Amino acid sequence: MVEVERVESLAKSGIESIPKEYIRPKEELESINDVFQEEKKQDGPQVPTIDLQNIESKDETIRGKCMEELKKAAMDWGVMHLINHGVPVELMERVKKAGEEFFGLNVEEKEKYANDQAAGKIQGYGSKLANNASGQLEWEDYFFHLVYPEDKRDLSLWPKTPSDYIEATSEYAKCLRLLATKLFKALSIGLGLEPDRLEKEVGGLEELLLQMKINYYPKCRQPELALGVEAHTDVSALTFILHNMVPGLQLFYEGKWVIAKCFPDSIVMHIGDTLEILSNGKYRSILHRGLVNKEKVRISWAVFCEPPKDKIVLKPLPEMVNAETPAKFPPRTFAQHIEHKLFRNNKQEELVPEKKDQV
Repeated sequence: MVEVERVESLAKSGIESIPKEYIRPKEELESINDVFQEEKKQDGPQVPTIDLQNIESKDETIRGKCMEELKKAAMDWGVMHLINHGVPVELMERVKKAGEEFFGLNVEEKEKYANDQAAGKIQGYGSKLANNASGQLEWEDYFFHLVYPEDKRDLSLWPKTPSDYIEATSEYAKCLRLLATKLFKALSIGLGLEPDRLEKEVGGLEELLLQMKINYYPKCRQPELALGVEAHTDVSALTFILHNMVPGLQLFYEGKWVIAKCFPDSIVMHIGDTLEILSNGKYRSILHRGLVNKEKVRISWAVFCEPPKDKIVLKPLPEMVNAETPAKFPPRTFAQHIEHKLFRNNKQEELVPEKKDQV
């Protein structure tokens, strides 16, 4: 197994300047600013907030208004803050407390859960390995594991400490799975499809996988030179994100990087590539990245709702294609889509926002 230096260890080692592998290319550095100053800005575009209180209202007009707002945000931004989402706030707090306690363990303890990417064992505690020609690294450690369906989980890989980790995370995954169904229905209707269509297309109750990645971004002595996560679009159908109220998520919107402000008790939701492909680009998978800072550790909990890797061919739905709007994406399995993105990334074609991978 390859020995990997954890970013947390590096951050605590007392270094004055970060290693060159973490320094972003010159064209990126120009756009990396102080995250706390960015969050204070009141002008310019703001990530939309969608209130899901009435998403299943019996009143057709009230329900329709909520669905229309969701559809508009999915088409325009592809990311939004969800409020009144139905996930108990106490449960969200338990999940965050459990994750914080796990990352509060010393590195040696966390290493017992280390993954082995070279051997194809991707679940567990890890740090990014350089996978592109520049050898670029990101300022984060993480914990990654499949959390739903329950029969596909491997609980032997989950943290035993703290004791509430397994119960809180399992309960949270069930709540998110129910929330995903509600959103798939509303997004299907937004495209003029049958309510259960999108969920069926991504694997339904049996096959849709929920994968959790806890991102741990240590304090960084030179945050203006690094990124916690480099610019990318999510490959998932939907992604749900919690965070510890430290800002860092940035979206590339209308040619500029926009910081997502922190709203208590909300869940950030991204539309991923999978829905962008199925909708033939009507719904948007937005380019985003993570900033770091020198004052506070940032932690986020991302849950990716993904179709099975090889069972389903992803392509624009026939209803989304006509003479005026031909298919923008070729047919690929989910695994092939990921491979295609990695190939393009290695070719240095995704390093600047203008060259966003469309497929």
